[in-house]
Amino acid sequence: METRIIDSRNDFAQWAIDRSNAILMDQGSELATAARNGNEAQIGETAQALGQAIVDALIEAFDGLAGDE
Repeated sequence: METRIIDSRNDFAQWAIDRSNAILMDQGSELATAARNGNEAQIGETAQALGQAIVDALIEAFDGLAGDE
């Protein structure tokens, strides 16, 4: 992941979109596979892991921004 300078809310929003897309590209195939298999438990677990990866990335970024105070 490259370093990006965030000077505004728009910069942060764009970063969040880009980072979320990268996570979806990385982990989305697992969710698609679970959906094709029709296993509800696997779909739930995979969706939870995907959501958690996005939340973790956003918290990491927020902590980096908050640390600059």
